Parts: sequence; structure tokens; C-alpha cells
Amino acid sequence: MHTPQNVVRWGFIGCGEVTEKKSGPAFSLIPGSSVVAVMSRNAERARSYAERHDIPRWYTDAQALLNDPAVNAVYIATPPSSHATYAIMAMKSGKPVYVEKPLAATYEECLRINRVSQQTGVPCFVAFYRRRLPYFKKVGEIVRTGAIGRVMGVQIRFAVPPRDLDYNRTQLPWRVQRDIAGGGYFYDLAPHQLDLLQQLFGPITRVGGFCSNRAGLYDTEDTVSAAFQFVDGLPGSGTWSFCAHESARTDRIQIIGDHGQVNFSVFTYEPIVLDAELGHQTFDVPNPQHVQMPLIREVVEHLQGHGVCDLDSVSATSVNWVMDKILGKI
Repeated sequence: MHTPQNVVRWGFIGCGEVTEKKSGPAFSLIPGSSVVAVMSRNAERARSYAERHDIPRWYTDAQALLNDPAVNAVYIATPPSSHATYAIMAMKSGKPVYVEKPLAATYEECLRINRVSQQTGVPCFVAFYRRRLPYFKKVGEIVRTGAIGRVMGVQIRFAVPPRDLDYNRTQLPWRVQRDIAGGGYFYDLAPHQLDLLQQLFGPITRVGGFCSNRAGLYDTEDTVSAAFQFVDGLPGSGTWSFCAHESARTDRIQIIGDHGQVNFSVFTYEPIVLDAELGHQTFDVPNPQHVQMPLIREVVEHLQGHGVCDLDSVSATSVNWVMDKILGKI
């Protein structure tokens, strides 16, 4: 069972790109929170990260970090294939967890994490930080206040060209290696879109999809289409292409109502566009420098006993269920 801590002392398992600006600095900028240790299997990476960020200790073994008595909470920023292992190790050590999205590489692994969290009483939080950003709170406000009337449909459209590394068959990015990422770029990027929509409209209860590899640059899917339905019957659809021409680049979610529509992006934070009976409006809503800061603050305050963060592993699991259904994994 977790006991509130006045000072939350974090150990990082993993210190890749996401930790440099999006999340890492926030842990030390929040009152009562500090980073005391970092782990990477690559000794040079761990040492360099610790020195650059003034972290006192570094490790190359996760268990050694978990055994460090100074560490009383763990941030897992590794690829998804190791999320379940490290989260379960941490919770069984009595140390709360904040894990990068998606929660795990499969829906089944998410269920394992939830069981251990329930059995140990140790919380596991998930980095669906967009739920707490001002930009998406504004989208939620537009929908909830009825500015577009009753919502009639939802559509996700996402298309990007291949990345330079996608052409290197001998050293492909981990994000397109199924045994590491759980899938391809869809499994890396779609979680944020699907999580946001389920926060707005409730759980997706029916879903089906088709996936294909059109460009042949790697083995995982590069093109996905899906149809889904929320618990109240609201229908939605999505298309994702990770091998499109630059001219097709798109990052958009469209929410259609019987009195208007709202369009917004998930990754580029283009101005929110509202077209309704009152006319055409745009909203340019800035986000904090370290985008995970609002959620990390909420997690820290929960661990200190000053608040409650409901963005836990149970709330994140449905995203993996939806993705696994779309990809035919379950």
C-alpha cells in the first residue's frame, strides 16, 4: 500500500528523447519533487544524462535503481515492450510508477499491470498528458458547452511522409519494430488521439479496422483505417498513413455536431477552428514549455497526499484494447 511522501524522489528507467524536454525537467521544477537516479542499459547514455541534468546517481540495471533507498517513485520512459516488466518490478518494490504511453505493448500486458497495482495497492499512472493541456481543455469546453450542438460524428485523419530512418533497413527505428513497440507508428501515435476522444465521449465499445503495409519500408503496418462506436452510440472513424506524400500531411480531428463543427490537431497544436451558427472562430491556445508538467504536478500531489490523479493504468487500458482490435491482435 502506498504511503504519502512529503518529498517524491524519482528514479528514471530510460532516458531517451522524450525525457529531455517534454517530461524530464518537470520532475525537478515541481515543489517537493526531485530526480535522484537514472538508469539506461547504455552506461555512457546514463552517465551523460545524469551529468547534464545534475542527477546524483546513474545505473545500468533497473533492479539496482529500484533497490536504491533514495528512490521512492519511478518514471518508466523505455519502449513499450518493457513497460509491463519494469512497472510490475517497481510496484512489487512498493514504488509508485509513472509510465510513458502506451501503457504496454499489448492489451494483455495492461491487464497484468492493473492486477499487480490492485494486489499491491501501489498506483501506476500513465503519461496521457494531453488530457491536462490547456489546448485540449479548450476543445473539451467547446464540446461540453454545446457550441456545436449535439455531437453526431467524429473523424481522425492523420498522414505523414516516411522519416529518413525508415529507409534504413539495417537500422530501423524501434517504433516500427513490433516486438519492441507493439506495432508500428500507429501504436506510437494513435494512443493520444484515441485517449482524448474517450475522455470526451466515453469508452469505445465497438471497433474494427484494416491495416496494411503499402510502402514496404518495414514489416509493421504503415496504413490503417478504422471504424468505432462509443458507449452512447456515437460513431467515429480514423485513417492513418505513415507513408504519404508531403502534400498529404494531415493532423486533424473533426468533431461534427448538428449545429456546427470543431477541428483541431493532436501533435502540431494548430489553432482550434470552430464553425458554428455564431460564425467562424479560431483559438490559439499555448501549452507549457514542458508539456507533461501539468500531469506530473498532479501525480506528485497525489503521491504527497494533497490531491487525486485519476489518470491511472486502468483508465489507460482501453486505448490498448482499441488498438489491438484495430490491428487484429485480439
